Amino acid sequence: MEKPKKVLIITYYWPPSAGSGVQRWLKFAKYLPDFGWEPVIFTPENPDFELKDEGLLKEVPKDLEVLHFPIWEPYGVFRFLKKGKTVKKEDPAKIIEKQHKSWLDQTAMWLRANALVPDPRVFWVKPSVNYLLEILHKNEIKAVITTGPPHSMHLIGRDLKRKTDIAWIADFRDPWSTWEFLDTLPMMASIRKRHEKLEKGVFREADGVVTISPTFREELKKIADRDIALITNGFDSADLPESFKKKKSEQEFFEIVYTGIIDSIRNPVPFLQALKNACKVKEKPVKLTFVGRVSQKVLDYVAKDHWLSKRVEFPGYVSHKEVFSFYEKADMLLLILTDTKNAKGNIPGKLFEYIATGRTIVALGDPEGDSSKIIAEAGAGKVFAHKAVDSITQFLEEQIDHQNEESEKRDISRFERKFLTQKLAQLLDEKTDTIS
Repeated sequence: MEKPKKVLIITYYWPPSAGSGVQRWLKFAKYLPDFGWEPVIFTPENPDFELKDEGLLKEVPKDLEVLHFPIWEPYGVFRFLKKGKTVKKEDPAKIIEKQHKSWLDQTAMWLRANALVPDPRVFWVKPSVNYLLEILHKNEIKAVITTGPPHSMHLIGRDLKRKTDIAWIADFRDPWSTWEFLDTLPMMASIRKRHEKLEKGVFREADGVVTISPTFREELKKIADRDIALITNGFDSADLPESFKKKKSEQEFFEIVYTGIIDSIRNPVPFLQALKNACKVKEKPVKLTFVGRVSQKVLDYVAKDHWLSKRVEFPGYVSHKEVFSFYEKADMLLLILTDTKNAKGNIPGKLFEYIATGRTIVALGDPEGDSSKIIAEAGAGKVFAHKAVDSITQFLEEQIDHQNEESEKRDISRFERKFLTQKLAQLLDEKTDTIS
């Protein structure tokens, strides 16, 4: 039997961090050995992130080698200056959502935009490269994969490529210079050009570039002037409980479930209005559950509305494993996509799990976007423009009438994590064969 080839995967987000970026590479690492590749993970020892899912640590394959390396990030300095002491970690993105920012908040945003290029993890690049050079040599690693954001990870791959000529694939889960997040920062024009220069360098020097959606692929192709591979996120059928194979039991109310983050770029208010309108017509009791982190603005909106406050629940953040118990009880799943510059290419990782559950999906987003096309092709539901309250109302009325009806079988095998990993392995084979 041929000895598996080793690939080094450089990722900032890894269990116990939570999110679709973690799931993407956790699942690739799980299935790569089936296709002749042995993954080695390189990730920070002490990363600065807020959302954690300790349960994901149990999903890390026992024989997977994970290299943890210390990282220094500036967030702790700002917390110390702000409070006069070390405080609990919070999501730095929350500063952007504040209506009234303190002078320290404004200073932090300016420095984030103009002094930390491409991002606050840039201080990890040089020490990581120095550490990994010996690792690559001693362990006969054949390829390197970097995944961003944070896009500093790609600079590690670039420098390793320059020093060793190892095969290198850059995975873009979001765009770089055209990423909508950069537009929220007080960035100088010269710094924006620096982002563009770094990005073009990555596109020029990487042996392969991958992204997650057709729209992002076309966008990156124009910037890079080269071919970009498309490997979407997906679902792992092994995560689905056996109970999903059975018909959902009938319950006295119609339950809608949303999972994930509700923030400044994901607005559920039009859906809440449509739900109220639909229930004026339908006597069937309803329940709407938001599983995950929800902005204070939305919490306040629901609390002030007597009708909504009795029917909307906020259980908070739960582990990935626990999410399936909410899917199981749902009659319908709610998806709220971003209403921003990159919205057309926005395909949340959870979309594929939504489709795999067999539940009907109602979504707010771009009706012509990538997510809408996937939902339509799977016959899984419908996407409405963010402010199409009347159309959403009508759809909800119809769905409440048809509660517990059997949904058609969906052909979603192309979104299975194992199938997607095979595509990645084929790309690795192609790029390493070219180098050798």
